[in-house]
Amino acid sequence: MSEQSPTGVPPVAQDVLLARAYLSRVAEPPAPALARLVAEIGPVEAARRVLEGRVSEPVAEETSARRAVQRAEADLAAAAAAGARLLTPEHAEWPHWPFAAFEVSGRRELAPPLALWVRGPGRLAALCEQSVAVVGARAATGYGSHVAGDVSAGLADRGFTVVSGAAIGIDGAAHRGALGVEGPTVAVLACGVDRAYPAGHQMLLERIAGSGLVVSEYPPGSVPGRHRFLVRNRLIAGMAAGTLVVEAGLRSGAQRTAADATALGRLVMAVPGAVTSGLSAGCHRLIREGALLVTRTEEVLEAVGRLGLDLAETPGSGIERPTDGLDPVAAVVHDALPARAHRETRWLAMEAGVPIGAVRVALVDLERRGLVEHCDGRWRRPRGDEQ
Repeated sequence: MSEQSPTGVPPVAQDVLLARAYLSRVAEPPAPALARLVAEIGPVEAARRVLEGRVSEPVAEETSARRAVQRAEADLAAAAAAGARLLTPEHAEWPHWPFAAFEVSGRRELAPPLALWVRGPGRLAALCEQSVAVVGARAATGYGSHVAGDVSAGLADRGFTVVSGAAIGIDGAAHRGALGVEGPTVAVLACGVDRAYPAGHQMLLERIAGSGLVVSEYPPGSVPGRHRFLVRNRLIAGMAAGTLVVEAGLRSGAQRTAADATALGRLVMAVPGAVTSGLSAGCHRLIREGALLVTRTEEVLEAVGRLGLDLAETPGSGIERPTDGLDPVAAVVHDALPARAHRETRWLAMEAGVPIGAVRVALVDLERRGLVEHCDGRWRRPRGDEQ
């Protein structure tokens, strides 16, 4: 079986692919002891020792239950039949820089993946260069789905990859937002890439695989499990420069993704919601614990984008009001004008607390700007400025 590779880059050796495929099935992620062994002696020798049972006790604990299961060739063939391929650290498109955080975290639950099964035309290393994880509740509100879709569309429209878990709710809204602007998006599954989970997202996963990438640590045919959703969350956090939590309860998978992101040294952001909403309680706790509060795409870009370049403007900063630019005296005189009545200059001076000479000068400027009208010796606001 030949291995596809970028133009000009030598393909990965078949024995390496077979070894990585075998190890991908033989150990349930995360497998820190096995990962260390592979890093020390290479995947081919590590696979041989695991198969023969010549490994340390920690590695044996991670591999003994399945070490006799030799399905490497069958798994590679099943992946190819589904339009997928095995991506390994020996490939040029492996995201070495983002995944380096796994190796230095020092935490067992954040062990690096041994290999990834991927489906789609995207190149993972390139997709991870500018990326944001957008995660949240499955039982999302309309508000949460709208925010997730809108922010994700804004990110993807600016070339950022949206990484999520393809779940119902916030995840699905994030992927759809990116796809809606024909932007890059990556879905990380807790089952084989040849399975559609949830079943209702089969078409969504096909769309993602058509232009981006569907990714999993688990070999073809693997079924989803509760623990696998928690384990895969570290990959979502690890692939992105920052993790945005849109809606989340106090106990949720999104909270786990945020915790993994923090442990990996990545930025955590959260969208606030109503204080009475249980689906925003997790976001509010994250913000209290130091997560960055964000409300729109520009604020996310400022946090994870290019230093000094992707700066967010203050909302409304570009809207000019007729009274902008007034000097302090003219401003207080204008404020002193009643909404509907006419007033003499002396009355305005007393109301504004300004000498009458200064009031006269201010009224000239206000009249020039169209902010006051003179009628029968008195002053009033223009008809259209009565509210």
